Amino acid sequence: MVRLYAEQLTVRYDDRTIFEHLSVRIPDRQITAIIGPNGCGKSTLLKTLTRIISPQSGAVILDGQAISQQPTKELAKKMAILPQMPEATSGLTVGELVSYGRFPYQKGFGRLTKRDYEAIDWALDVTKTADLKHRPVDALSGGQRQRVWIAMALAQETDIIFLDEPTTYLDIAHQLEVLELLERLNKEEKRTIVMVLHDINQAARFADYMIAMKAGAIVKAGTSEEVVCRGVLRDVFGIDADIGRDPRTNKPICFTYQLLKEA
Repeated sequence: MVRLYAEQLTVRYDDRTIFEHLSVRIPDRQITAIIGPNGCGKSTLLKTLTRIISPQSGAVILDGQAISQQPTKELAKKMAILPQMPEATSGLTVGELVSYGRFPYQKGFGRLTKRDYEAIDWALDVTKTADLKHRPVDALSGGQRQRVWIAMALAQETDIIFLDEPTTYLDIAHQLEVLELLERLNKEEKRTIVMVLHDINQAARFADYMIAMKAGAIVKAGTSEEVVCRGVLRDVFGIDADIGRDPRTNKPICFTYQLLKEA
C-alpha cells in the first residue's frame, strides 16, 4: 500500500538543479532508508516530501491529494519531520519541547488539554525519556536529546515520521538505541518511518525498503537485498564492495570495500 508518493519532481536552488523529473513511492507502515553520497539530494528530497521545500514542478501526493493543497495543521497531523541537528530554545525543558508536538491540535489560546498531556506523557514513556521531563534539553547527552526530539515527533501523533540523519554525531551505542526505537515504533505502533542514513549497513539492517540516490537521481529502489549489492554500490558510491550476510539478521552487509581503480 502507498499513501505517499511523488511524481516528476524538479527542484532547483537558484541556477543549480538538485533533481529533475524525479518520482518516488514510500511504502506505508514500513521503514524506508535513503542512502547516497553527500550532495546527491537526499535531504532535499526529504524536505520536498514534507513541504519544507516547494518543487518547481511535479507534485507530492498524500492520501490522494497534493500536499501543497492541504492545510498546514491538517498536514501536520499526518506527517512529522525531525531535521538534521535540530536546535531547541535555550533553557527549554524536555516536557516543554515535547509539548510543541501538540501544536497542530491546539485551538484558541493554545492551552494544552487533557488529551494533549496524555499524548505528551505517552511519547515520553515510549521513548524512555519520562524521567527527563523536567530537565533542560541543554543538559542532555546526544543520545538522550535525540530520543527527546523523537518524542516530540511522536506527540504530534502522525502516521508518518521523517528523520534526516538521526544518528549523526552519536556514538555507536546511541546510534543503535535510536534505530531500535524507530524499529519498535514501526513494528508496534505501525508508524511509517522515512530516514536519511549515511551508514549502509545500518540502513540494510533496519530498513524494509531502500532508496539509493546519486546526483539527484534514484539509481535503485527496493529491498536491502536489491540495493546493497556490488553493482549498486559501485554505481552510487564508486566503491568495489564485498557483500556478505549479517549473522544476526541475515540482511546483506558490506564487510569491506575499496575505491574503484581508474581504468
